[in-house]
Amino acid sequence: MIFERLEQYDYEQVVFCYDEASGLKAIIAIHDTTLGPALGGCRMWPYASEEEAIDDALRLARGMTYKNAAAGLNLGGGKTVVIGDPKKDKSEALFRALGRYVQSLNGRYITAEDVGTTVTDMDTIHEETDYVVGLSESFGSSGNPSPMTALGVYKAMKRTAKEAFGSDSLEGKTVSVQGVGNVSYSLCEYLHEEGAHLIVTDINQDSIDRAVKAFGAKAVAPDEIYAVEADIFAPCALGGILNDDNIPQLKVKAVCGSANNQLRETEKHAAMLAERSIIYAPDFVVNSGGVINVADELHGYNEGRATKKIEEIYDQMDKVFAIAARDNISTALAADRMAEERINQMMRVRSTFSINEHSLISRRK
Repeated sequence: MIFERLEQYDYEQVVFCYDEASGLKAIIAIHDTTLGPALGGCRMWPYASEEEAIDDALRLARGMTYKNAAAGLNLGGGKTVVIGDPKKDKSEALFRALGRYVQSLNGRYITAEDVGTTVTDMDTIHEETDYVVGLSESFGSSGNPSPMTALGVYKAMKRTAKEAFGSDSLEGKTVSVQGVGNVSYSLCEYLHEEGAHLIVTDINQDSIDRAVKAFGAKAVAPDEIYAVEADIFAPCALGGILNDDNIPQLKVKAVCGSANNQLRETEKHAAMLAERSIIYAPDFVVNSGGVINVADELHGYNEGRATKKIEEIYDQMDKVFAIAARDNISTALAADRMAEERINQMMRVRSTFSINEHSLISRRK
């Protein structure tokens, strides 16, 4: 029933990639190229079935269309999923085979690092294609994207604070942070420097201890983070964590964090937050700093230019709140609408992307 699925959300293309010699089994999904070539990471995961892998590729590709559009990038949405265990199934041959498949799309899709893959894997793919970003710094690329992603979350949180409290200052505000990984640790640095108070939790005790020592954070158990008294809740770990059970526990005025797909059921749980007068900052707008940063590599990476674009997430959040007020809808739906309005506007002046002398990759060479 693959064509029915493609028709439902207007996907453009699905490519099944198989290489017997390397054991490659991968799916490249291209959702929409109205704004430009599809950009989205390469995820490697031991999927239980081929159907599960296809579903994940389709879901993630569509999500990247919205993220890239909302970020103001001239890029569409796509994704690669590789079926395999990243701890034992990786090889040079596998990623070079994948690189050849990416190359065969002639710029319609650009890949990048994602769950289960690394900068080193992207370097290997780069042996076969130029249509890859997130390479190691030895290639003149951006390197670790975590600090840039954190900068975007910080800017989004400041605009969310303005919506919730009338001022974008975070000085004296208490932020409860769920998960203290690479991105959220950098976020905590920004918050600490501005004078915010931090409450942190993580499943890794070392991560908690590091935040407590560096920022004077208060530590709580993972299942206690939802009920703590705070001004802003920052989900920075797993997706789908805001649900029927824990939304009623929240004692905050706003939710703004780096985790993907924070709402278990988007419309239902966005409405639940709104009913409790909790302002929700849509995650794919908040955490778009990472993709903005790697996308800058397509022009020849310039840190200053990338930083300026990431700081504009503050303004993108401003648009989300304006659309929510204009249309009397949740901020989650407003973020979708912001992305859709940009795509529909550009659809009038662009058709399906094809490589040409003005294309991003051509300008990079």
